[in-house]
Amino acid sequence: MSHAFYIGLSYGITGLIVVALILWVILDGRARNRELKELEASGIRRRASAKPKAGETA
Repeated sequence: MSHAFYIGLSYGITGLIVVALILWVILDGRARNRELKELEASGIRRRASAKPKAGETA
């Protein structure tokens, strides 16, 4: 095993891990946004200071 192979393999593995983490963050963010939309549709607000929409009761 040469030194160049070791360095290349290290960079390759690190790159794959970084890409996997970026994808994980993107997919998790989409899942959390979907959950927030479901909660808001069921009447649960993000914060107590949120004003109700026209025709809604608090």
